[in-house]
Amino acid sequence: MEKAKISPIQLFALIYLFELGSAVVVSIGISAKKDAWLAILLGLAGGILLFFMYRYLYLQYPEKTLTGYIKEIFGKYLGWIIGLCYIVYFLNISMRVLRDFGDLLLASTLPKTPLLPINAFMILAVSYVVFHGIEVIGRTAEVFIVVLLILGITGNALIHISGNVNYQNLLPVLEEGWKPILTTAFPETIAIPFGELIVFTMLFPYLNKTKTLTKTVLYAMILSGLTLSYTLAINIAVLGVDRVSRSTFPLLSTIGMVNIAEFLQRLDAFVVFTLIIGGFFKITIFFYGALIGIRDLFKFQKYMQMILPIALIVLYSSMTIASNFPEHIKEGLKIFTNTAHITFQLIIPLLMCIITVIKKRLKAK
Repeated sequence: MEKAKISPIQLFALIYLFELGSAVVVSIGISAKKDAWLAILLGLAGGILLFFMYRYLYLQYPEKTLTGYIKEIFGKYLGWIIGLCYIVYFLNISMRVLRDFGDLLLASTLPKTPLLPINAFMILAVSYVVFHGIEVIGRTAEVFIVVLLILGITGNALIHISGNVNYQNLLPVLEEGWKPILTTAFPETIAIPFGELIVFTMLFPYLNKTKTLTKTVLYAMILSGLTLSYTLAINIAVLGVDRVSRSTFPLLSTIGMVNIAEFLQRLDAFVVFTLIIGGFFKITIFFYGALIGIRDLFKFQKYMQMILPIALIVLYSSMTIASNFPEHIKEGLKIFTNTAHITFQLIIPLLMCIITVIKKRLKAK
């Protein structure tokens, strides 16, 4: 493990930017229609419960990453296989977020540019910051969270000033009852993005003040959850639920409605910068977590020599993972959520908690 450490503020910035990721741009939870913003808040509550499960495991093995204590819990050989599966899982999500990033740029600003160079430049930037280690990643997050907050506050103000917001589009609340909200929250909005916090079990040992872990993570999760819920509510208030459900990138359509005195308009750059910042940190965290896991399982002294080959795998997979963007979204939100996310975010950590509790009781006796 690196000897470098990150501060609670840096961890907060990393989690906040990570949770927004590409979720702030696409229509997460829109299956609940007008109550999609409620589904996100319910997903946040479920994500917090998952975090306390991850926190329990971390406190039992505070010096080890996820791939380290998996071997302690499941045994050397089975734990190694499960750890390898987690590495594949982390890399799969990083390539999916990279595809989100590339397709948004194609749809918004670079329609005639091939997808390959767009994704290549992003993974090159990710590789560069990962090469310099967790401290540089943390300091970079400190800077860009300020940039993202400025973009968000300014964009939100302009949307309201333009007069396009109609909160009647959100009414009536609970029009179809709690069932669509509950079925959307589990597993969709719990898994994406809150359950993806499982990757931070690879980073928790780098925190320099371990006593602040719980408070820091909860504050970041709550703020990001409120941000996502509010953003989706604004999208519905401006566009209407039908248009949001049909739109690939509803936030892009929302900001595109801004037209103040025929002077302030075409503010697509706000959304593009938002996705670039959030997507960059989400890809970086999953990429870094996978590299740390590879180093741990395969006993490398350093992970640097693995950056280039793994980056090429992520780049190639982001191009071939789906034939088009709607297919990519369907696989990510439905098929992948109902299989991989539930398995790696809930089932395996829950088994680890149960086995750890049983081992502790047997040892005590």
